[in-house]
Amino acid sequence: MAVIKKQRVDAILMVCILVSAFLNGFLIWTDDHVNTYYTTTVASMLQSFHNFFFATVDSGGFVTVDKPPVTFWVQTAFAYVLGLHGWSVILPQALAGIGSTILLYVLLKPSFGLTAARIGAAAMATMPVAVAVSRTNNIDSMLVFTLLLAVWLLFRGTKQGKALWLIGAFAVIGVGFNMKMMEAYMVLPAFYLFALMAWKGKWFKKISLLAGATAIMLVISLSWAVTVDSISTDNRPYVGSSQTNSVLELAFGYNGLSRLTGNRGGSAGSMMGPQQLPAVGNTAFAQTNIVNSWFSGDVPGGNRSIAAVEQDGQGASGDGASRRGGSGQGADNNNNYGGGAGNFGSGRSGNDGGAGGFSGGIGGATGAGGFNGGPGGGMDGMGGRGGFGGGSSGGMFGTGTAGPLRLFQAELSGQASWFLPFIFVSCVGLLASIRRRNMTMKHKEALFWLAWLVPVMAFFSVAGFFHQYYLIMMGPPIAALLGAGWSELWRQYRSKEGWVSWLLPLAIAATAGFEWYIMHPFDATIGSGWSLAVLVGGMAASLLLIGWRIAKQKQKQAKSLIRQSSRATEGDEAGADAGANTELYSGKLSYEQGGYLTANAGVQNGKHAASRRKIWQQPAINLIALLGLLVLFIGPAYWAATPIVYGQSSQLPEAGPDQTNASSRDEPLNEAALAFLKAHNTGEKYLFATNSYSTAAPYIIDSGENVIILGGYSGSDPVLSVDRLKALVAAGELKYFLVSQGGRGGSNNNELTQWITSHGKQVESSDWQTTDVGRNAADNSDTASDNSGVFNSSNSSAGISGSSNGFFTDRNSDNSFRGFGGGGSNITIYEVTPEAALLSGNE
Repeated sequence: MAVIKKQRVDAILMVCILVSAFLNGFLIWTDDHVNTYYTTTVASMLQSFHNFFFATVDSGGFVTVDKPPVTFWVQTAFAYVLGLHGWSVILPQALAGIGSTILLYVLLKPSFGLTAARIGAAAMATMPVAVAVSRTNNIDSMLVFTLLLAVWLLFRGTKQGKALWLIGAFAVIGVGFNMKMMEAYMVLPAFYLFALMAWKGKWFKKISLLAGATAIMLVISLSWAVTVDSISTDNRPYVGSSQTNSVLELAFGYNGLSRLTGNRGGSAGSMMGPQQLPAVGNTAFAQTNIVNSWFSGDVPGGNRSIAAVEQDGQGASGDGASRRGGSGQGADNNNNYGGGAGNFGSGRSGNDGGAGGFSGGIGGATGAGGFNGGPGGGMDGMGGRGGFGGGSSGGMFGTGTAGPLRLFQAELSGQASWFLPFIFVSCVGLLASIRRRNMTMKHKEALFWLAWLVPVMAFFSVAGFFHQYYLIMMGPPIAALLGAGWSELWRQYRSKEGWVSWLLPLAIAATAGFEWYIMHPFDATIGSGWSLAVLVGGMAASLLLIGWRIAKQKQKQAKSLIRQSSRATEGDEAGADAGANTELYSGKLSYEQGGYLTANAGVQNGKHAASRRKIWQQPAINLIALLGLLVLFIGPAYWAATPIVYGQSSQLPEAGPDQTNASSRDEPLNEAALAFLKAHNTGEKYLFATNSYSTAAPYIIDSGENVIILGGYSGSDPVLSVDRLKALVAAGELKYFLVSQGGRGGSNNNELTQWITSHGKQVESSDWQTTDVGRNAADNSDTASDNSGVFNSSNSSAGISGSSNGFFTDRNSDNSFRGFGGGGSNITIYEVTPEAALLSGNE
């Protein structure tokens, strides 16, 4: 009868899983729409298989999201089963974060041991950027989990010598490509290096196997892209954010090379949507050339010419209504912020100016000025939109200044860089024993994680276009190398002689100092006790560990003297006296393989042994090391909790005490407008079309209406030509248009808007606006079930403050902002009849 061994559950692993579940899942039910660009996509995908396959943003199925569909397929499946809610589209990413914690444990334990696995799992569970991303419906958490699955297949295949496992690993990377395109390929250097090192066999066999695996990876990677591109453009949606209506061009352009160069030319680059705006005012933003590339067309209530942009940075106007910023410079190196452009409209009347510009970045030179919000510049008495804040050396989207130390700068260091000093030191210890013909699996796996980390760090150190939450790609190798490095340095500290035994206290001291550097600027927010605890605790642990090492060295010297004394007294006729002296002052010290010292006191010429306590088994030294490790987790754990404690931007997630809850502030559902449009629909297939996804979002998500988005994410995608739009109207499929007056859009959208306004009839606002609806939206902004809101000249608080209802509830409206296509802008309804469209065709 076979004996079944019961596997003991690792209690520490369970704690790590619970911590990960809490950090990733607690209060996610309060974030209703999260990243509305992606939530709108899921809502549209639920409406038809056409939308599901192509991952269209609009329910009409005319334009795709600017990412591949796999993650959205998963989110749509969850929404289909659980209903469309904020938490239901976040849940896959939260589970992926928990799964990544478990996978790190599984990957580290076989080669590096239980301690390394536990530390790695704890580091992954409390990785600030990983937690921040996992609490949203952004793609990256799912991508990291998928890549870790590929790592598991790779390690298993090489250890067992099974080619199918290795091929499967590369196939899973291909699936990752269909989540976020080129970002999935950042791990390839590590995969190729490990396969060449760890796979047993001749070089020809290795290269042939890798070539076949790569071919399969490419087939899977490009399967969806090639399928979509092979379909006639008349029979499929426009590929969102692409320049040539091609998925392949999107993959290798906007989502590929452009991320490195920062060149966002073409339709995707002419305008920036709300997902790419900083949610808080202390983030560095745009420089003049970037602003020029983002904007095209008219800006209501502002300067009409891009060339008129001044060089003085114009930052945020601050909290509250009707405040006017000065004409100050962009933020300087002392973190002083520039003044705001234009008046911040109170939303109670149309006489105030547009919203003030976003704040200047931290540090750096004078940045680019924003557009001046003119008084009463918008339609229907609403003020025009203010400009962007001054740029600075903070980089695009607050990602710091490109260079070798970028990941250590204030803008990025708090996301994933906490343990980098420890890792740099520990890699020396991990790789110090490498020999050409004696490379163990430990060495190979350490090199694998290092080969993942270094290229990713190099990319983000020089990349021109990325967001802070992309740094989650550094999470797995950092967690793995921390666990493996600590385990190895602790072993060397206990059992080795020479310089490697000093690496552990050095790594602790360096890391504690760096973590204090990250935390110290936030002392006024979180209290100075946290940063001081890290600094003092880390330094104390390091000094105590050094003290133990010095004590060991002195014992070694005493051992040498004892041996010399013992040889000098051998054969002496006064052996009994010598034995007595030895009993008092000497001992025979032996160094054992496990790193323990055993002292044997010699009595009667050393023949009779008396045991002494093993010095390295004393609880004190173990406790000191444990406390040193726990101290290093204070900072990352605190930062990982900040999305819960302080809130975060769901569209640009990042961790830190300076965050605010800034989920998407797109336009609220206008119940009166919806009622009007539905009442006057005479069989048209599409309820309305609009140039902005932020205008369309509530009607797609909350009401499930069939809507066309004419501009995609950026507002400037040439989704429809004027001729095709005429044909839709002439065929009786479309009649109404919601035009955002403060909106975004390139030249193509301007042409569409001009055609709509020239051949359509503006619907009187009194026919579809009711002041009661707007007032109720403002008065009941904490009621999640009421999705009402309206933009009108007498009561536009929902449009300006961002504290609207339902999916768009904001717990901190003082720091809210809006999307270009609707936030802070007015909308007008136009009706274009088939007769008007036919007449326009004869012009």
